Amino acid sequence: MGNDINFLVMFRDSFTLIILLFCSVLSLSFMVERWLYFRKAEAKGDEILAHVHKLLEGGKADQAQAYTHKHPSAVSQVIHYGLLHASRGRRDLEELLHTKRLEERLKLEHYLGILGTLGNIAPFIGLFGTVVGIIKAFRDLAMAGGGGPSVVAKGIAEALVATAGGLLVAIPAVIIYNYFMRKVKSLSVDMEVVSTRLLVMLGAK
Repeated sequence: MGNDINFLVMFRDSFTLIILLFCSVLSLSFMVERWLYFRKAEAKGDEILAHVHKLLEGGKADQAQAYTHKHPSAVSQVIHYGLLHASRGRRDLEELLHTKRLEERLKLEHYLGILGTLGNIAPFIGLFGTVVGIIKAFRDLAMAGGGGPSVVAKGIAEALVATAGGLLVAIPAVIIYNYFMRKVKSLSVDMEVVSTRLLVMLGAK
């Protein structure tokens, strides 16, 4: 049992494992925050637009604006912005809707850059910890003055844990980052489609 790896001692002695633990907590926090945000941001644009169209046909423009303002989805916010400026000409309205889409996309991409960065740098942090650990292991071998591979085996095994830790942080972060970026692309297309249909619906000239 004396030769078993003590993970608590490893965390205490290895600053790279502490950094990786912090990265994992940070990554998990952003994953949960973005998942909750995307749950609110997603919606079926056609259904919202159909409801807005029904209200507009009934002469209830104020109710249409109130409905889209309260709806948290990205497409609804784009529609709401278009309704607020419905009196403008088509060219101006197109530009305003374009800026609103950019604004909503920026909200969707919030924190995703950090998540992607964590996925990219975590393996290198782990590799750095492994290199430092192996250097320490061979230093211990030199100080022991012999003893063969058994002297460094435990140290090298502990050093390799840093690489495993880096991959453990990086793989989920990269997968979730790519998943959310696909969501961003999908929602961006939805916002463009809704903007075009709204322009036709409003009959902007």
